[in-house]
Amino acid sequence: MEASLLHTKEYGIDWLLFNTQNCKAVLTWMQHQSKCAMSGQITKMNSRWGWWTFPDNTIERLRKLTITNEIIVQELRRIGLPDGGDIVSRQFVKALTVDNGRVSFVLEVPANLGPGMEPVRSAAEKLVNNLPGVESVSVVMTAHAQAPKAPPNLKIGRHPTGENKAVKLPGIDKIVAVASGKGGVGKSTIASNLAVSLARIGKRVGLLDADIHGPSLPMMMGVSKRPVSPDGKIIRPLVAHGVTMMSIGLLLPAEEAVIWRGPMLMGALQQMLQQVEWGKLDVLVVDLPPGTGDVQLTLCQRFDLWGAVIVCTPQQVALLDARRAIAMFNKLNINIVGMIANMTYSICEECGHPNPVFGAGSVNRESIKLGIPLLGEIPFDPAVGRSGDAGVPIATQGGNVAAVFSNIVSKLFQ
Repeated sequence: MEASLLHTKEYGIDWLLFNTQNCKAVLTWMQHQSKCAMSGQITKMNSRWGWWTFPDNTIERLRKLTITNEIIVQELRRIGLPDGGDIVSRQFVKALTVDNGRVSFVLEVPANLGPGMEPVRSAAEKLVNNLPGVESVSVVMTAHAQAPKAPPNLKIGRHPTGENKAVKLPGIDKIVAVASGKGGVGKSTIASNLAVSLARIGKRVGLLDADIHGPSLPMMMGVSKRPVSPDGKIIRPLVAHGVTMMSIGLLLPAEEAVIWRGPMLMGALQQMLQQVEWGKLDVLVVDLPPGTGDVQLTLCQRFDLWGAVIVCTPQQVALLDARRAIAMFNKLNINIVGMIANMTYSICEECGHPNPVFGAGSVNRESIKLGIPLLGEIPFDPAVGRSGDAGVPIATQGGNVAAVFSNIVSKLFQ
């Protein structure tokens, strides 16, 4: 309904002035309000404007009546699409809810239409917002991927393809997953510095940012250039600090959120592993997202994963989630190479004595209990965070922390 829907009151009679182009919408809405006596009369003034007269107080009664899902769906059929049809007939409208005049729904569109569908979303929101009885409207647009066509589409986010069995990526000797059951333990910092440390001892190293919802490795590695594809099929990754790297963060605007379901996350991981020109690598380090979800399962079940490194802080709540990650890898028969304790101690600036930040030795005791090697303990050093923000991993700079990472990578393939 247009904002031009007005009403006045004269001589004890309510007058509803409306745009005649929306006359059908006015009548449809009124017909749904069966509890309200409709004894008024419509008069067409000209080709654009008209009015409807009612007994006293009818308009106020109309405004208090409840809007329904059926009315909204019928109105949304008026929102056409550039390639034909409307958003209802094409089944783009999902999760429609109405609660005391507050309307919300999801506009789920194909991935190839997503970038150009904002005007459609805006028009749908405006139309519903102007319906009588609607207090507020929230319309969220998401994009779902369709089955890929040949040649492969470089748009990251399609559903996974192929059989659900492990394959070995050509040219890559070992794939090592850096995982944790919990976010905020410094997993991406560990992954980037492990990759740089391996490159510094002469290894051919790749680094994949598999944290689709929160890609941070482009900042930590100091890269922002968008990867290119010379043939429209294969993506050429970037190189930073001697490491070949790829992240979905390089393909999207920095502030854009990734709102994808599990199958799209799985497909994105598959694409970044199989449609990227990794070349010959001794090791590909994969920075996994927190938890034990679809991305982790896809990597473990669809690719020949050599082993996993578990990152944890000494806190008990972090250890609790680390145990869950370890249990997942054990169930999937993935070798756990070792554990890395992060942010374990700070160094006193005056005496150089290490001070435990969250408690001493808890990760070491856990590794002994589980029979998993403790590869190393990373100190809590503000320089680590500053170097990551600057795009220059601490492992490139020498010093005590770089020495710890160097010692860790020397144990990885023993």
